Amino acid sequence: MKKILSEKALELKPSATLAISAKEKELKAQGVDVVGFGAGEPDFPTPEHIREAAKRSLDRCETFYTPVGGTSELKKAVARRFAEDYQLIYSPDQVVVSCGAKHSLYNIFNAIIDPGDEVLIFSPYWVSYPEMVALAGGKPVLVPTAEERGFVPDVDEAASLITGSAKAMLINSPSNPSGVVYPSEVMEGLAALAVKHDLLVISDEIYDKLIYGGRKFTPFASIVGMRDRTVTVNGVSKTYAMTGLRIGYLACTNVQLVKAATDIQSQSTSNPSNPAQAAAVEALTGPQEEVERMRQIFERRRDLMTGRLREIPGMSLVKPAGAFYVFANVSAFIGKKGIMNSTDFAKYLLDNHHVACVPGGPFGFDQHVRFSFATGEEVIAKGLDRIRAACQELR
Repeated sequence: MKKILSEKALELKPSATLAISAKEKELKAQGVDVVGFGAGEPDFPTPEHIREAAKRSLDRCETFYTPVGGTSELKKAVARRFAEDYQLIYSPDQVVVSCGAKHSLYNIFNAIIDPGDEVLIFSPYWVSYPEMVALAGGKPVLVPTAEERGFVPDVDEAASLITGSAKAMLINSPSNPSGVVYPSEVMEGLAALAVKHDLLVISDEIYDKLIYGGRKFTPFASIVGMRDRTVTVNGVSKTYAMTGLRIGYLACTNVQLVKAATDIQSQSTSNPSNPAQAAAVEALTGPQEEVERMRQIFERRRDLMTGRLREIPGMSLVKPAGAFYVFANVSAFIGKKGIMNSTDFAKYLLDNHHVACVPGGPFGFDQHVRFSFATGEEVIAKGLDRIRAACQELR
């Protein structure tokens, strides 16, 4: 029999975050008391008014196909949210709704990339970015950042990696896994690079409502001259605790890209879930008080986790300004008890102290691990006690 799998399928790496979550669930099913710091989703229940909207949609028997790129009601709601929150004006026909922000990114890459096209990605990066670029036939160009600079990109270093094959630049601020929020001068420097080298900017802004320390979020498209060069990706998963409903969206002014993304979606998944879209309309247009309440709780959890981690000898970190992750440097423990990299460290924590975290290797930093603080303060405190004990053993 001929070889079944394609080369790109064979080269594809599985999601490290989903693998850790699966192992954590397996242990919990066996009755093991595992503290989970691996999850990339809020632990809050989806707000009641959003759940009720989904129920009403089902009661109306809205269980059939919608337009491929989303209902007109949801597209209008997305456009309204951009206008009210950031004074960015998009018409509903400049919005494509997909099955999560990840799906939106997948559609974009497949719409813009020809074989060999390069996409700049800043490291540490979300694990799926390079894989999605490669699946579309492109080449991810990884732009390193440094913990000493707070994981903020160096514009000159990014410029040095741009070649004639560069097609796009991918920005994720607030970042998964580092929680870094790019300063305005860095954003403007990257914008100037995009103009100089005629690059499309893909801005993943899924954590835009989770910002701490009194900072304000700046959409990349709001930078002067960037609206028509930027594709903004967002969704309802993180802001409204709706990860499983799988609603994301893109917004851009390029009608060719909007049409291409819609056509690609039409030949793969077709429309997102009808009742989930109704829930998303309610999320975007209904009361927003829960968003701020959840943000404040996340900020308290961030302060608790970062404070306790910094008390552990050998552990260092950059305090995140957004999202709900701490990207901790564990290099002091590498080389101890057979631990050779971040995967070994994460395995040691899980196997010996029943704490789940995500190794930093798949994010591009193999001496770090990612801890999520999307869990209760009591759980965080218990988990940090275990992490401290593990690190004492290793030292």
